[in-house]
Amino acid sequence: QVQLVESGGGLVQPGGSLRLSCAASGSSFGIETMGWYRRLPGKQRELVAAISSGGTTHYADSDQGRFTISRDNAKNTVYLQMNSLKPEDTAVYYCNAVLFSSGRRWTDWGQGTQVTVSS
Repeated sequence: QVQLVESGGGLVQPGGSLRLSCAASGSSFGIETMGWYRRLPGKQRELVAAISSGGTTHYADSDQGRFTISRDNAKNTVYLQMNSLKPEDTAVYYCNAVLFSSGRRWTDWGQGTQVTVSS
């Protein structure tokens, strides 16, 4: 069984920065794409950014160059650096990973971490 554990959320003022981390733990698995999604109040979950095992990145248009996704394959960890945060970035942020093991391939989610941008 694989667990995705997020950290780094919290309360930040507009214009501030946060760095989210998500570590995958378990045994005998590999990771393909890792990503971050968010659920804004009253809305469906949406993609924020994703990164392949080779480091190719994809960002949602709403990031506008403010967010940077990265990963450390040795640590099975993905990061999301968020700068110039706006109140409309307030959401629950979820880590996502496409995993594989013993011929199986599946998607797992973290439990979510709250990010609140407010003065």
